[in-house]
Amino acid sequence: METNALPRYDDSDNPTGCCPRFNPEGWDGAKLHFEDKNFVRATTTAMMHVPLNMGRVFERVQKHIDAAQARDANDFIVLSRDLSPWSAEHLFAISGPVPNEESVTLSGDFVTKVFEGPYRDAGNWYHEMRELAGKTGDEDDDIYFFYTTCPKCAKAYGENYVVGVARTS
Repeated sequence: METNALPRYDDSDNPTGCCPRFNPEGWDGAKLHFEDKNFVRATTTAMMHVPLNMGRVFERVQKHIDAAQARDANDFIVLSRDLSPWSAEHLFAISGPVPNEESVTLSGDFVTKVFEGPYRDAGNWYHEMRELAGKTGDEDDDIYFFYTTCPKCAKAYGENYVVGVARTS
């Protein structure tokens, strides 16, 4: 496993002009090794795990990443996890510094699993990811999801791919 590498993300197939059509090839069962991988960290507000300001936050962060020329199409992922029923954290992979945003790094070994289905299945996906990572207990700090398309694009494409990413060490 190559350090800080991700499976290929093809953003060229984008008929909606919003989210590219996701190709899951190479993402299911991938083993990722991050060593101080750079991300921008942002938080969103939720009501019982339903995001309230995700579009506005993602738009702001993407605008800042683009302005800093810190987007690498070959290294694209946004890792999301609920911090509570009222807030969520999102880590946007970056290739360089992004002014006006919080920068963090992530290290460790991770395994992925591709899911396809409605967002309401996220609870089941979470439990599958815990089993896959061999985790027990109530801690959920090590389970992330990469929501590959927004709900509008998922409906347009007729597929809603979500990649689970779980820490294994």
